[in-house]
Amino acid sequence: MLSDQQRMLTRAAREVIDGQIVNLGIGLPTRLFHYLPDDMNVLVHSENGVLGCRPRQEGEAPDIDMIDSGGAYITTRAGASVFDSATSFAMIRRSRVDVTFMGAFEVDQEGNLANWKIPGKFSPGIGGAMELAQKVARLVVLCSHNDKHGNPKILTRCQLPLTASRCISRIITEKAVMDVTPEGLEVVEIAEGLSVEALREATDAPLLIDESRLGRF
Repeated sequence: MLSDQQRMLTRAAREVIDGQIVNLGIGLPTRLFHYLPDDMNVLVHSENGVLGCRPRQEGEAPDIDMIDSGGAYITTRAGASVFDSATSFAMIRRSRVDVTFMGAFEVDQEGNLANWKIPGKFSPGIGGAMELAQKVARLVVLCSHNDKHGNPKILTRCQLPLTASRCISRIITEKAVMDVTPEGLEVVEIAEGLSVEALREATDAPLLIDESRLGRF
């Protein structure tokens, strides 16, 4: 039986299209590497200056100069390129990255993203997430539906400092897949065995749900 995170990553892998340039944010999204089909032609972009990176396999010696955005050792696939940070961010700013996956502390019904700062706790800074959220055509958030205390992370309005506003395309949690629309959050899929009522109870934001079209994952 898959864990919540494994189910989220399995579902998130279906968002990636062959031929895309994909950016994987710090935390859970970096594990998406392992859920992409081996025969899929995807170039994974790391904002510290690699296009075509892949995870280091067991037994491969680490190269201390090759790390992803979270500091984990990576290596490269055939056809990869390495460049400076200015070139990497020029790719982002010119919208050359097709989709980025990020974690979140909070998201809301307007597609606002808060994922860099909890007041009173140390943060290294907003980093590249701000520019990725603003410039990449499609932003998919992977996060737990509720925090460790059971409080909703899918809100009517974010309370934490924003990374970027109105930037999210789709939210994937262990409970649901939701699209940000002009009318609000539309639930397109719900986890197997979870009722619509339980999903609404776990969510602060109002949800648009058409049960006749609702998928399961």
